Amino acid sequence: MVNRLKILLLLTAFISLNVSEIYSQNRVNPNRLENELQLNTITTAVPFLTIAPDSRAGALGDAGVSTSPDANSIHWNPAKLAFMDNDAGVAASYSPWLRNLVGDISLSYIGGYYKLKGRGGVQPVIGASFRYFSLGNITFTDINGNALGDFKPNELAFDVAAALPLSERFSFGMAVRYINSNLTVGQDVLGQSTKPGRSVAADVSAFYFNDDIKIGDYDAILRAGINISNIGAKMSYTDNNENDFIPTNLRLGPSLTLNLDDYNSITIIAEANKLLVPTPPAFLTDNSGTIVTDSNGDPIIIAGNDPDVSVATGIFNSFSDAPGVIESVDPNTNTATVKRGSVLKEELNEVTLSGGLEYWYDQQFAVRLGYFYEHPTKGNRQYFTVGMGLRLSVFGLDVSYLVANAQQNPLANTLRFTLSFNFDAFSNQNREEDI
Repeated sequence: MVNRLKILLLLTAFISLNVSEIYSQNRVNPNRLENELQLNTITTAVPFLTIAPDSRAGALGDAGVSTSPDANSIHWNPAKLAFMDNDAGVAASYSPWLRNLVGDISLSYIGGYYKLKGRGGVQPVIGASFRYFSLGNITFTDINGNALGDFKPNELAFDVAAALPLSERFSFGMAVRYINSNLTVGQDVLGQSTKPGRSVAADVSAFYFNDDIKIGDYDAILRAGINISNIGAKMSYTDNNENDFIPTNLRLGPSLTLNLDDYNSITIIAEANKLLVPTPPAFLTDNSGTIVTDSNGDPIIIAGNDPDVSVATGIFNSFSDAPGVIESVDPNTNTATVKRGSVLKEELNEVTLSGGLEYWYDQQFAVRLGYFYEHPTKGNRQYFTVGMGLRLSVFGLDVSYLVANAQQNPLANTLRFTLSFNFDAFSNQNREEDI
């Protein structure tokens, strides 16, 4: 039963990458029009790139673009590395994934940074990270149910990043990423020969930091960040020239830290995310629900834009290409009348929101709370998160726990663990021992 379920998950992930399957997500029957927006989720290749890899951000509702810098900053905002307090550090994270469904899917992540010697007090910072997403052991079978062997499908990404402080309060960062997605291990799926999907992508980010702020009687720190991640080539798993978008994403938001006294501080974080890829359009269907095609065999689009576009076009069109609510369809011209304001409404529904609170005592013990919201028509991921952090002289430990919005939600009971290592503290400790 477990193997069958895992195979179903794998095939679903593979099928969702094909444009032909995307066509079926938002069909419109002219004899059955709706007054409200319908389910119209956006699918991309390698969605594992959007999973929060570390426990700290995982406890803050998956918010991290404007939090204080740490060794996991490459994923959230590479520009944050420019304001690291220490010269070098590394962190490793592990998260069992979808444990409510299967037992051996997991995400592992390691990230680190190092400050270079700069001129004029300006120190560039370089970093690297490695992410590995394992789908566990899966038994592949042929059409007759005969076992073909046990395989371990996986996806991975390797990043290198650089951050440069442009002033005392502003920095710029970039990352370059290699992506490899080996979902089918070369097996034939649905009658098609498959291959690993590969791509190269880049992140562009900026970070603002101001610790010269007073709010009432309290010293405060304002931070703000923006990151456009996974700007890269489309990916293909077959030789049929069907290329799929990777999850290019816009992430932005502020955070505010209040230093209540010498020992206690609290940070408020807010963040918004939007995928910069095409929204599935609405297609004309007949009375039986079959998509109607034109003389060239292409599906007839009656609202929204054709998703078969370049990466750059997909990014720019992603702010206005939603189909909206169809009020009527002219059968003579196969054109639709879209409800006024519904396109903007659907575009806003594509924005996911994250928020969190982080309390620190003496910069040694932290308690975190968070919430993540995604609109029901775009996936309906909604969950609370909690977590704790502990900082010793050399090591740090963070743990987070996800409380989903529904008891049967596959994300429920997700745990993340992160272990960090401070090279500066380790070096100072060794010096003290030598003395």
